[in-house]
Amino acid sequence: MLDNAKLAVQLVRNTVRRQLAKRELAGRLEHAVPGRPTGGDDTRFRCAVYFSDDPVNLYQIRQWYAPLQELARTQPVVVLSRMPETTNVLLDECPLPVLHAPRITDVESFMEHHDIGLVLYVNQNLRNFQMMRFARPAHVFVSHGESDKSYMASNQLKAYDRVFIAGPAAAARLEGALVEFDVARRTVEIGRPQTDATYPAPALPDDGRTTVLYAPTWEGDRASMAYGSIASHGAALLTGLLADPRFRVVYRPHPRSGAFDPAYGVASTHLARLVAEANHADPTAAHLVDVDTSFGWHLARLDTCITDVSAVALDWLATGKPLVLTQPADPRAEVEPTRLTTSVPMVTAAQARDIVSVLDDTMSAPDEARADVVRHYFGDTTPGAATARFVRASTDLIESRVGAPADPAAPAADAAPGSHP
Repeated sequence: MLDNAKLAVQLVRNTVRRQLAKRELAGRLEHAVPGRPTGGDDTRFRCAVYFSDDPVNLYQIRQWYAPLQELARTQPVVVLSRMPETTNVLLDECPLPVLHAPRITDVESFMEHHDIGLVLYVNQNLRNFQMMRFARPAHVFVSHGESDKSYMASNQLKAYDRVFIAGPAAAARLEGALVEFDVARRTVEIGRPQTDATYPAPALPDDGRTTVLYAPTWEGDRASMAYGSIASHGAALLTGLLADPRFRVVYRPHPRSGAFDPAYGVASTHLARLVAEANHADPTAAHLVDVDTSFGWHLARLDTCITDVSAVALDWLATGKPLVLTQPADPRAEVEPTRLTTSVPMVTAAQARDIVSVLDDTMSAPDEARADVVRHYFGDTTPGAATARFVRASTDLIESRVGAPADPAAPAADAAPGSHP
């Protein structure tokens, strides 16, 4: 009965929140032209990013803002949002035009008036299939990170015309997992364009401390995806790191921490409290609980990383800097012996209390030992190379579906007398 009462209260809260979001959005769009994206003017869009999720999953699209802005220089890009709360946030922060399309008829109307040759998807939301009914565009899964999670080799990928992957490791992963999926024809290697972007970073003291990123993933919604370490490793890891004056810790929990298991969220709150207590004991330590910034600045600014089997692990790997992984406490979590998991230290929950010695050993290892693994996952990591591959692959697909855009500098074709261009 108590569980039912809690569920009823949560449902009421969600309903009220959605109604307030609808009211706020209606006011913001009161003078908007129906079917015209905010910030889009009379632009005829050629690429759409489809996002039909709640705000809690906005981290999945945020990391694509910078690469999409590069694509938009030549191929106009719009974000289609289906949820009022999400649209409100996107209107505040997204650097691209945003269209609120709550009904499928809104999506249909938009598609009728634009030359959309490419639709990009950052997740596997069930509502993606409402967009995939349109046959003309190329439907491409770009994901929201490259990782060795089983999610990255889901049979659902067969639904898309193409899958943009990071590099040879992803191709090998799909070859080994999917049946009757032509990897060579259906995938395009683009690297990880997010690593080319520059992100605003908080001010941290430059005092010689080694900066350590602890960025655990969420708890997962099933045993096979239970990669998160907050509840199993987190307290021991942070206690050891915070006690050593050589280190400055940046604790960055996954935005979905506690979404499936509230106890996991409580454990995350406890870790944030440990950081606050350490700062109170030594204000010069300047440890940070990072829940507000966009992920990315950490790669350039911080020295070493502890994370779970996740996209953060591979994003960090591309930097060539020291990396430590956690071994999932749940034995049912699927951890394959990949080039990543066999080339970097993996710390069990029992070993977490010895994290300082593990880090010392890892940071003393030569950088060259990680270079071959980086190439295996990302190919060419020359600055700008991945973004260029993403833009080229996207442009090729758009032009294959709707043709090359008209050159505004070209002379207009001769018109018949009395006609209007």
